Amino acid sequence: MKADESLDCYGLRCPMPIIKTAQKIKQLKVGQILEVISTDKGIKQDMPAWCKATGNECVGMEETGEEVKVYVRKNKE
Repeated sequence: MKADESLDCYGLRCPMPIIKTAQKIKQLKVGQILEVISTDKGIKQDMPAWCKATGNECVGMEETGEEVKVYVRKNKE
């Protein structure tokens, strides 16, 4: 999936990937997609829940070995 920005959360444990995502998404424009790269398997449940709570959209997820890439579309300011 094509992302506008990428956020490296490699090695970070919950809740840091979500906290860093919340900070980074503020820098994006509405409609842009953020790729979050994480090794924390909890992100597979945490990111969709965070997106639902914040009005953003989890548009994709890829898992390769220990790495999980989650794609988040910014839906509002």
